[in-house]
Amino acid sequence: MKRIIVFSPHPDDETLSCGGTIAKNVKEGNQVFVVFMTDGRYALTEAGIMSYPDPLEMREIRRVEAFKALRKLGMRTENILFLDIEDKALKRHKKEAHDIVRKMLKDINPNQIYFPQEMEYHVDHVATNRIVKEAAKNLGLIPERYRYAIAWKYPFNLLMYTLGERAFYRFMSKILNSRLICIDISNYLPLKLDAIKEYKTTLLPFKLNKPFRFSHLSRFTENKEKFFA
Repeated sequence: MKRIIVFSPHPDDETLSCGGTIAKNVKEGNQVFVVFMTDGRYALTEAGIMSYPDPLEMREIRRVEAFKALRKLGMRTENILFLDIEDKALKRHKKEAHDIVRKMLKDINPNQIYFPQEMEYHVDHVATNRIVKEAAKNLGLIPERYRYAIAWKYPFNLLMYTLGERAFYRFMSKILNSRLICIDISNYLPLKLDAIKEYKTTLLPFKLNKPFRFSHLSRFTENKEKFFA
């Protein structure tokens, strides 16, 4: 049985990037943990929606959505962990987060870890990458490392559209000095789609009452999930 930890900067990153992989590993009998680094309270304000719910109410809504989504993927409630650090503030709480992550890694001693790649747009994603890598290094742990991409920083975000997704990912695997791994999740895609729908606050700004193909989030609804290993 493998022990796997998925580190998610905000509620929804884990399902968008790894939802099929999580469901696949749970089904195969592996022990999967998901760690939410921040509370995601500013998800709607970042999208320009300033009215109800306010950030504190949003924090609780996002927590409930995360539980519902991960339960759809087969996760056990006790394996869903929250650091409860304020959204956008992870860098300021780096030492606190590092100490908690270090203890989790020591206690669980995972065979595999999943976390954001280092050239992400969002500051919490970059901070998560650094915290997880530093904590693992300090412990001398050498689990298999799978880095996922949610939103690339400039100018890589533009390059993806210039080169096309396939050529872009091959190019970035060289830049990141990593192997590009594609995990077939076709048998688990329906579960992943159901889990994504639980994140109503994620879908609201994109008006995803329409089919997923009408949103740039559609790349997270394919039959393969991509990782830099």
